[in-house]
Amino acid sequence: MEGYALITGAGKGIGRAMALQLAQKGYNLLLVSRSETDLRDLARQLLAEYKIKVEYLAADLSLDNAASTVYNRAAQLAVPVSILINNAGHGLWGDFEQLDLQAQTGMMQVNMNALIELSHLFIPLLKTQKQAYILNVASTAAYQAVPTLAVYAATKAFVLSFSRALRLELKDTSVSVSCLSPGPTDTGFIKRAGMEAVADLAAKFNMDAGEVAGTALKGMFHKKAEIIPGLLNVFSAFGARHIPKAFVERIAANLYKR
Repeated sequence: MEGYALITGAGKGIGRAMALQLAQKGYNLLLVSRSETDLRDLARQLLAEYKIKVEYLAADLSLDNAASTVYNRAAQLAVPVSILINNAGHGLWGDFEQLDLQAQTGMMQVNMNALIELSHLFIPLLKTQKQAYILNVASTAAYQAVPTLAVYAATKAFVLSFSRALRLELKDTSVSVSCLSPGPTDTGFIKRAGMEAVADLAAKFNMDAGEVAGTALKGMFHKKAEIIPGLLNVFSAFGARHIPKAFVERIAANLYKR
């Protein structure tokens, strides 16, 4: 395939798994992550195993103008991007007032602002393709407020709402927009978010990153609005929408309390 898939947060976890599965389908790849080492290792693996083209860029999306750097790289390479996967993101665990403010605003930059900027920059290019896709990665945390993950859950609710709105705005174009909302996944998220105290609990519900990636890509190619991997996560999202919010929030508070 001539089209390129641009994947942020491609170095590990779900992003890496999606890169591998898209490579199997013959897509060329433009990979973005903070770690150049992770990207180099992944690129070498992909080039050795599949007959595709792979470009990569180490970029910290928490920095201003990082999205423009990614866009300029794609423009410099003149790659025809037909898939944009906004997968980069992370969480911080703890009471809002006790967490470092700069760390929280940095998380907001990655989880929301970079996603918005990349979408805005690449939509004109995606529209030139016969068929194109945007896949934004939210979380099951998007469906309810989560005490001790207050800002993280709010950023993911933003991603979900934005994705649904953008989907309708682009419905008469060649660009399909989907939102992936995974639950607990074996990606290292718990450790990076500082949530070791609930690691054992999360491990009981963890899905494999490859399984989540497979469900995500299948849903994206079928132009689904929302993609929730795992039956338990589907039930959880359904309950959050239909059970009184105060009750759902108390359950979340008890699950993720420090």
